[in-house]
Amino acid sequence: MGDDAGKICVRVAAVNDVGAIATLRSLWSAGSGADPEFRGRMADWLVTEGDRRTTWLATLSDLPVGMASLLEYRRMPKPGSPDSCWGYISNMFVREGFRNRGIGSSLLAALIEAAHDRRYARLVLSPSEESVSLYTRAGFIVPDDAAGIHRLLVRPSRLA
Repeated sequence: MGDDAGKICVRVAAVNDVGAIATLRSLWSAGSGADPEFRGRMADWLVTEGDRRTTWLATLSDLPVGMASLLEYRRMPKPGSPDSCWGYISNMFVREGFRNRGIGSSLLAALIEAAHDRRYARLVLSPSEESVSLYTRAGFIVPDDAAGIHRLLVRPSRLA
C-alpha cells in the first residue's frame, strides 16, 4: 500500500460534516455514556458558534481522523488604535491510532494560516501535556513563568 500521509485532507468543516465532528468528539470523550441527542446538539452548537468559531476537519482517505477549532476574540476598541482580534485554538483532536502521522501538524498549519489571513494579533491555547511539543515546534511559547507550560501557550503574529 502507499503512504497514507499523502492522503491527508484538512478543510473547514461544512454543515454536512456534523456527523463526522460528532463522532470525533464522542471518541475524544470516550466513557461519557450514550447520548442519543448528541448529534443534534453538536449541529446546533456548530451553527450557533459559526460567526466566531471555525472548525476544521482532517480526513485520511475520506475517514474523519481529526478536528480543531479556532475561536475569534474581538478586542474592545481603543481610541487611537486599530481594531484587532486574536484566536483561541481549541478542540484539537486526532483519533487514537492515527497520531504521529502529521495530521495534528496539518490541522495546526491550517489554523495558523487562517489566523495570518485574518490578521490576528496572536494565537493562544491551553495544551494537554502530550501536545506541548506539537505546539512549541509550531512557534508557540509560554508567555511568562506565571502561566506554566501546561496552562497557556501563545504564538505571536507574523504581522508585527
